[in-house]
Amino acid sequence: MPNDGSGGGDAKGTVVEGDGGRTAMARNIQSLERAAAMLRLLAGGERRLGLSDIASSLGLAKGTAHGILRTLQQEGFVEQDDASGRYQLGAELLRLGTTYLDVHELRARALVWTDDLARSSGESVHLGVLHQQGVLIVHHVFRPDDSRQVLEIGAMQPLHSTALGKVLSAYDPVAHSEAVESDRKPYTDRTICDLDSFEQLLDVTRARGYAADVEETWEGVASVAAPIHDRRRMPVGAVGITGAVERLCRDDDKGALRPELIAAVRDCARAVSRDLGAGRF
Repeated sequence: MPNDGSGGGDAKGTVVEGDGGRTAMARNIQSLERAAAMLRLLAGGERRLGLSDIASSLGLAKGTAHGILRTLQQEGFVEQDDASGRYQLGAELLRLGTTYLDVHELRARALVWTDDLARSSGESVHLGVLHQQGVLIVHHVFRPDDSRQVLEIGAMQPLHSTALGKVLSAYDPVAHSEAVESDRKPYTDRTICDLDSFEQLLDVTRARGYAADVEETWEGVASVAAPIHDRRRMPVGAVGITGAVERLCRDDDKGALRPELIAAVRDCARAVSRDLGAGRF
């Protein structure tokens, strides 16, 4: 499309060729700068500020300030008090602000216990947390043998088919919503995609305290995982082992995991939870 010099971007601020594109980019950056300044103002000043206070402090027109506040409010970064109409930082921003520390504390607390689990089980260990619509692997302990293995830290796993994902979906309401609303595609002929069947599986997971994946995500691979809770008894992650079906499952029933491995994973999850302040349970 030829550039008419009238803006150079679509309604979402997509930049195209020409001076208009640079204008759109500058406008978008200015909006981000104003939003960031607004969040800093709310974080550093009084607990709640009114629209006039925010606009005057930042040198903005009330209409401009209100538009930015409305967007931040829709995203959960800002909340408005119903009685006074004043604004304050929202729960979503506070949650994001603690995510980095929470994940690194979780990994630090889990280091010794996951090493012990890998040694006792003879299998690789994964520590996962909810990220977007999947499970982010934040720690990986190699299987303690001489086989060639690939470090999987930073890899993503699906919520609906993996043991880690099922655990998070069963215990974390946000993960549950993500799993329910996502496209639960089949990875093998064993993958449970039907919503009612998936919900029943999560009920079973909560009842027994762990989740299993026997060739639901990868052919010939099985896994078992258990939830990790923090001092508020909130689910903050999951830990599990992964390995070949013939090693993780019973000889007399390839669909059933070996009970000693289930117990080892649950013990590891409890130990990490206790280190995070969850207490004995």
